[in-house]
Amino acid sequence: MSLPPIHEGASEGRDAERLDLDETLRLTAVVHGSVQGVGFRWWTAHRAEQLGLRGSAVNNADGTVGVVAEGPRHAVRDLLKALNGGGTPGAVMKVDSHYGPATGEFSGFGTG
Repeated sequence: MSLPPIHEGASEGRDAERLDLDETLRLTAVVHGSVQGVGFRWWTAHRAEQLGLRGSAVNNADGTVGVVAEGPRHAVRDLLKALNGGGTPGAVMKVDSHYGPATGEFSGFGTG
């Protein structure tokens, strides 16, 4: 899975008072730890579907899981909290993540 670069200062100039929690965003995350072969992708897809998100969770060759999720800001934020929350299958050691503009390329949430 090819990830776009993480941009420092991506929120600069944004008025926090006017933050639209329903704005459609794309969350791109790489989950590190013991997350392959333990039902982590299925758990992520199930949680994402509960939140009304579209995207995918895929195993990467280096043992990480790549997650891309698109939907309302509040929902992608909740998914990221869940990925970091300790209730996942396996053992999450670290989640590298960033937000970007949604592309609309997904019709559901898959596990590739």
